Amino acid sequence: MEINSSSLKNTARIAGLLYLLLVISGVFGIMYIPSQIIIPGDSVTTAKNIISNELLFRTGVLNDIISNTIFLFLVLVLYRLFKQVNENQAKLMFALVIVQIPAVFMMEAFNITSLMILKGEVLQTFEPSQRQDLAMLFLKINDYGTLPLEMFWGLWLLPFGLLVYKSEFVPRIFGILLLIAGIAYMIASTIGILFPNYSSFVKYPTLLIVAIGEISITLWLLIKGVKTQKQKI
Repeated sequence: MEINSSSLKNTARIAGLLYLLLVISGVFGIMYIPSQIIIPGDSVTTAKNIISNELLFRTGVLNDIISNTIFLFLVLVLYRLFKQVNENQAKLMFALVIVQIPAVFMMEAFNITSLMILKGEVLQTFEPSQRQDLAMLFLKINDYGTLPLEMFWGLWLLPFGLLVYKSEFVPRIFGILLLIAGIAYMIASTIGILFPNYSSFVKYPTLLIVAIGEISITLWLLIKGVKTQKQKI
């Protein structure tokens, strides 16, 4: 099938813009906000930080909702871009993103619940220490829920990487980097579930590998788009 390169380029640049917004919101929500609020191993200080930085905490919840909405639109645009390459793989990529969205919204409900408990808006008959312990439990559930989500963060990159590799209108190296990033996410998730004491050893190498894979394809799509000549698929 002959594909119009101008149409592909426009679609690719929209995908690149959405991907850039996703990366920015992801860094803000996963790295910045926890660094300002969460104190590992110190639930008392964490609880105080949540109360004293309520607006920032709520901003994190809103950011995650916006981020996953962007993720949804991104995968729709990527599906449109790559369905001509292999429609079944494009559908698989789409499905592996869609199944993540309800889980994220549920986790944000746990975050809001923990805030309500700490503020005494619910469970008012409980002692302050009991409310704090229960609020921390909801935050821990959120943390544990991230581990299986991390598996899906890796899984969706596999069909995406294969589509890029096969596309001929995006350099194959970006497909390889996406495949490596997907595998890195899956390894980190597996270690976090089976061997949680060792998860800290793979956290930063995983973030580096993922950053290389996802930021490189983001910049290519945003700046270059696709190769200018028409391609036959």
